[in-house]
Amino acid sequence: MKESRDGIGHDRISKSSSVSSIPLILDIDDFKGDFSFDALFGNLVNELLPSFQEEEADSADGHGNVSGNDTLPNGHKRASSDAIKFTQGLAAPLFPEVDALSSLFKDSCRELIDLRKQIDDRLFNLKKELSVQDSKHRKTLAELEKGVDGLFDSFARLDSRISSVGQTAAKIGDHLQSADAQRVTASQTIDLIKYLMEFNSSPGDLMELSPLFSDDSRVAEAASIAEKLRSFAEEDIGRQGIQDMGNANASRGLEVAVANLQDYCNELENRLLSRFDAASQRRELSTMSECAKILSQFNRGTSAMQHYVATRPMFIDVEVMNADVRLVLGDQGSQASPSNVARGLASLYKEITDTVRKEAATITAVFPSPNYVMSILVQRVLEQRVTAILDKLLVKPSLVNLPPMEEGGLLLYLRMLAVAYEKTQELARDLRTVGCGDLDIEGVTECLFTSHKEEYPEHEQASLRQLYQAKIEELRSESQQLSESSGTIGRSKGASVASSPQQISVTVVTEFVRWNEEALSRCTLFSSQPAALAANVRAVFTCLLDQVSQYITEGLERARDSLTEAAALRERFVLGTSVSRRVAAAAASAAEAAAAAGESSFRSFMVAVQRCGSSVAIVQQYFANSISRLLLPVDGAHAASCEEMATAMSSAEAAAYKGLQQCIETVMAEVERLLSAEQKPSDYKSPDDGIAPDHRPTNACTRVVAYLSRVLEAAFTALEGLNKQAFLTELGNRLHKGLLNHWQKFTFNPSGGLRLKRDITEYGEFVRSFNAPSVDEKFELLGIMANVFIVAPESLSTLFEGTPSIRKDAQRFIQLREDYKSAKLASRLSSLWASST
Repeated sequence: MKESRDGIGHDRISKSSSVSSIPLILDIDDFKGDFSFDALFGNLVNELLPSFQEEEADSADGHGNVSGNDTLPNGHKRASSDAIKFTQGLAAPLFPEVDALSSLFKDSCRELIDLRKQIDDRLFNLKKELSVQDSKHRKTLAELEKGVDGLFDSFARLDSRISSVGQTAAKIGDHLQSADAQRVTASQTIDLIKYLMEFNSSPGDLMELSPLFSDDSRVAEAASIAEKLRSFAEEDIGRQGIQDMGNANASRGLEVAVANLQDYCNELENRLLSRFDAASQRRELSTMSECAKILSQFNRGTSAMQHYVATRPMFIDVEVMNADVRLVLGDQGSQASPSNVARGLASLYKEITDTVRKEAATITAVFPSPNYVMSILVQRVLEQRVTAILDKLLVKPSLVNLPPMEEGGLLLYLRMLAVAYEKTQELARDLRTVGCGDLDIEGVTECLFTSHKEEYPEHEQASLRQLYQAKIEELRSESQQLSESSGTIGRSKGASVASSPQQISVTVVTEFVRWNEEALSRCTLFSSQPAALAANVRAVFTCLLDQVSQYITEGLERARDSLTEAAALRERFVLGTSVSRRVAAAAASAAEAAAAAGESSFRSFMVAVQRCGSSVAIVQQYFANSISRLLLPVDGAHAASCEEMATAMSSAEAAAYKGLQQCIETVMAEVERLLSAEQKPSDYKSPDDGIAPDHRPTNACTRVVAYLSRVLEAAFTALEGLNKQAFLTELGNRLHKGLLNHWQKFTFNPSGGLRLKRDITEYGEFVRSFNAPSVDEKFELLGIMANVFIVAPESLSTLFEGTPSIRKDAQRFIQLREDYKSAKLASRLSSLWASST
């Protein structure tokens, strides 16, 4: 706002002049920048209100300077000056500047309207000018775009031209390079022709050659040129030989050159090898490397590589080879054990690996192709040094004349073979880690054992058979010594039977399995293919089946022989009825001895059966844990082995079955002997003397039950499962039948019937331990049939109303009644059976 505004405001306050004479109040610049309405309004009105501003200042001073003088002496307060002025000014106007402010606001509104019109006019002019400038700008842009397009076209033409020039320059460069290469080749060819002419001078004359071929400082260059000349001459001779088959003089000059070049190359190669050897002895690796690089010109350095490997001390020093043998086999004349050989081979192979590792460092520093040299070195180590010790260690035995067990037998050879194979495989892996180039070290290692592995299955089976024969001979020898030490007791007392035969030993069968496990580990070691492994495993397992089957079958047969001898003793002492008392007493004593022999044989056979079952279980467990997993990958192998196992055990099962039948015969023979010796007619036909009947079992029953309890204890322990059930069921049926036949020899009165019923109860309670329902049922029916001796004759018909199946046996029992004839029971029963049918 301009300064004239101050004068105008002052005139308005002092003179109240007209507003029409006032110059402009507002300006466009007031609205530029950071515009604030409050600031604009304050600038307009604050200049018109000076009295108000003074009043505010006075009011502020009055309120700030209140003192104690405002109080009168009489205690009343003095009236303030503001109150006096307020009372005095009641007659003046309340806001005298209102007219000036109103006029100011009206002028401001008018000026604002004028300013807006000016702004609108200016905006219109600016828009019009902007439109004109925009048109000019668009035109200029169009012209620029057209110029840029032209510039791009120029650049494109320039780029194409530059590319064309570059291609031309490249072609020129290629031509120049080719020309230079041709020039160099031509120059080299000229030199080669010159050198070839020198070698072509005369046969065997190497004295007139260029200094190049005699200068030791240029040996590498001379070797390269000589090899090129020889290759060229040999190729030319080959071509000429094809074209001019009949022309003998066509390539005579080149043949002279080839011969001279060959002589020179040989002489140079020998000279370099000599230098290489001298540097090798001095360990001058740089000289060795230089010679090796030059020698690589001749046959790719094969002669140098082979020469270096062949001159290693471990291949030419005899003392090294003798030390190897001593380390592995020990002192001469001593029997080397597999464990000692394993330690010796481990030490030897470690020393070989360390030596090869040291040589590898030298080879890497010397030869341009170290991998090829390492393959030669490792192959030489395996084929010479390792083969030498294996030939000393592994002497393949004959399958016709087996080595004696005192010297270790075939098993020692197989263990040595396994140790050598395993340790050599470890050596191959170590050498592979050190480095062996492109050598198939696993294949080379396998070739070392090919002859041994081809006949391995036959040797393994022969070894198992040899071990089995040696073990059986050992057991027989021990049994014979035991028999001789026990002395001889008179056969009249059955001592030959009472002496226990050689029993089946589970420990021996476990030893068979241990042999087989060891053989199985060798099969796994030597057989890498599943089919070959399965075939070898089957062959080894079949040996075990044959051994166990033969061993337990022979053991069961020996136990059966004891049963047979006991039966022969029983038959020997069976006497007729008309013998003297003295003879009868001797026979009874012999029968007691035969019975004791039979009981001992029974127990021995049951022990044999128990151990037989344990042995078969061991074999089955071994098959499930170790054999089965190796056969499953091959179709049909597992099933075939299961069938072989069942077939192998069938002979033992047959022997066990026959022996169990003999056991039943032995038990029943003793039962019959006890019944015949102890059962008295008075047991079932006690006199009617008024004495109370005896309700205890008869002495014969007590003796039989005691015998059965004692002897069958071994059967309960030895047998299990279905075998136990079948054996006890058969024995129970035989006991039932034997008792029926035994009781047919006696006559029964009612008190004897009660005694018989008590015996039947005793027998029934005992056989209940058999857990054979069919046997229990038969003895229950026997208890029912015993009632035929107790009831009155007229009550017999009521006994069998619920059990008609026992009528036939009951009829036989009824005939044993004491009153059978006196009560005319035959006619009564015949009418009874006729009416019931």
